[in-house]
Amino acid sequence: MRIAFHGAARNVTGSCHLIECLGKRILIDCGLYQGNREMDEENRNNFGFDPAAIDFLLLTHGHLDHCGRIPLLSRRGFKGKIITTAATRELARLVMLDSARIQEEEARYQNYKASKRKNWRDLAEPLYNTLDALNCLDTFVDIAAFAKPYDLCPGIRATFYDAGHILGSACILLEVEEAGTSRRVLFSGDLGYNGRAIIPDPATPPHADTVIMESTYGDRLHKTLEPSIEELYQAINTTIARNGNVLIPSFALERSQELLYYLREGIEQNKLPRNLQVFLDSPMAISATQIFRRHRECFDEETWAVLASGKDPFEFPGLQIIRDAAESMALKHMQGVVIIAGSGMCTGGRIRHHLRHNLWRPEASVVFVGYAAAGTLARQIIEGAGEVRVLQEEVEVNAEIYTIGGFSAHADQQELLNWFAQTGNPARTFLVHGEAKAMQVLAGLLNNTKIVMPNLHESFEL
Repeated sequence: MRIAFHGAARNVTGSCHLIECLGKRILIDCGLYQGNREMDEENRNNFGFDPAAIDFLLLTHGHLDHCGRIPLLSRRGFKGKIITTAATRELARLVMLDSARIQEEEARYQNYKASKRKNWRDLAEPLYNTLDALNCLDTFVDIAAFAKPYDLCPGIRATFYDAGHILGSACILLEVEEAGTSRRVLFSGDLGYNGRAIIPDPATPPHADTVIMESTYGDRLHKTLEPSIEELYQAINTTIARNGNVLIPSFALERSQELLYYLREGIEQNKLPRNLQVFLDSPMAISATQIFRRHRECFDEETWAVLASGKDPFEFPGLQIIRDAAESMALKHMQGVVIIAGSGMCTGGRIRHHLRHNLWRPEASVVFVGYAAAGTLARQIIEGAGEVRVLQEEVEVNAEIYTIGGFSAHADQQELLNWFAQTGNPARTFLVHGEAKAMQVLAGLLNNTKIVMPNLHESFEL
């Protein structure tokens, strides 16, 4: 039995881990690298294995850095089953189709620019296209429920447990029995934390011999949620009072829905203006919200209580939904409004246009409510850059910048330690999905286990 790490090895994107056992090859996630140009090149490189030789792909959740290379995997020969939760399947479909559209648009743009140069010959090709994304959807299989074992084949069983990260997200236990010997390998996926709105807390993990564990925030604690919500309200009220716009770069999945949930609460509790105008300017977030409404079985008790009172958790009078690009562009003429747009790391999407029109304005604010990977525009702004490049323009950063950590969908250091403490003293723990500093700090806090921080494409006997 072997494990190899073909993504999220000493970084936080591109999750992709390969288990080989009983003559089967099982992939856990197949995510896209996100960040700088080197990451884009890594997406085009060989996977480190033959896609056609993969029998099963177990998908922990529908974020791009976990599912974003599945269409490319399919394009290069994968024909196995993709097993996940029903909610993850729907969200992954949305994410992969959106990614394919972006890949196609970027290729067209690069070819348009290149066509103006002399001796232009090479055509830019998208990493994958819409047809590739649609084709891979045919191989998805839904599990029946969390904590109910799914037999992949004789001797290999997978069980999904609620990870509390986003809708439908899972930790996955892989149980392998061979020649009278049993192995239990637990993949954390991305872990959420207790007390968040909409989805339940992470489930108690099962005991395992080997744990593959995310470490995104292994070196820090989050601000607690309640003060973070109050800070969000304060940022909005302060900015609206000076007639500035509040820009919130937000991930389309979970974060946007969580923001809508708390904005609704703030208005109902008179902590925000009753006439507050909020624009959800993200077609993907709008579609994701519709998927959330279809999967109420994934909600927590708090959200069920809102539904029982006859309210929509994601709706309030001042909310305006923006799908059309022309309507999005017209927002540059607005003042004193809240604009929620993707992407959360400002690497693409409509938020870049809003930054170009607002980042230089002292009366405006930009509120970051999620993780920003190294090399992204969001990280540059958060780290205090006086000027940044946005859509081929140099823009001064004069807006007030807020970084509110309590909204993160990832467990912080203490939550990671609490989760790990319930896994039954595994003999070996592989730390993935984290930057080097976060991994090293977390590694120093984990006891009674051998810690490994694998390099890209490194493999190990289990």
